[in-house]
Amino acid sequence: MSPEELQAARDTVIPDVIAGGLSVLFCGINPSLMSGATGHHFARPGNRFWPVLHLSGFTPRQLKPSEQGELLSYGLGITNVVARATARADELDAEEFREGGRLLAAKVERLRPNWLAVVGVTAYRTAFGDRRAQIGPQEHTIGTTRVWALPNPSGLNAHWTAQTMAEEYRRLRVAARSALD
Repeated sequence: MSPEELQAARDTVIPDVIAGGLSVLFCGINPSLMSGATGHHFARPGNRFWPVLHLSGFTPRQLKPSEQGELLSYGLGITNVVARATARADELDAEEFREGGRLLAAKVERLRPNWLAVVGVTAYRTAFGDRRAQIGPQEHTIGTTRVWALPNPSGLNAHWTAQTMAEEYRRLRVAARSALD
């Protein structure tokens, strides 16, 4: 993809992969320019969302971003805190995150997934005004939906390896499964 094509995707909004009653609704920070250009979530090369989703056992094989629609058959979905595509998350300001949090809460109340999994604890902290939030399950709920903060799968997040991220995602998968039993 050319630099011009990527820049043309700036501020693009890509459709959510959602349905009512999901087991887990994953929520990214916002789409990358690659996601905006392709219309697929977590499409940037180097983003570890798809490998980690598989390593953690959420999917039986590693899906490609273009196969994102298959998530629904596993009771999973994807949305974002902020809908518009940018080159970097630091292009978003705190008010955009807070407004995104309000819109996300309304979406979650309408769709009622069992879990909302925000991939990026800093985005979660800003969107929901919880400065002390840590990776893992949160006390905060949205209606009956439980909330879990997960590590950001961006390749820029060097604090987490794909394997350590998969362990945290697996903790959520086990919690989501036990909630259904």
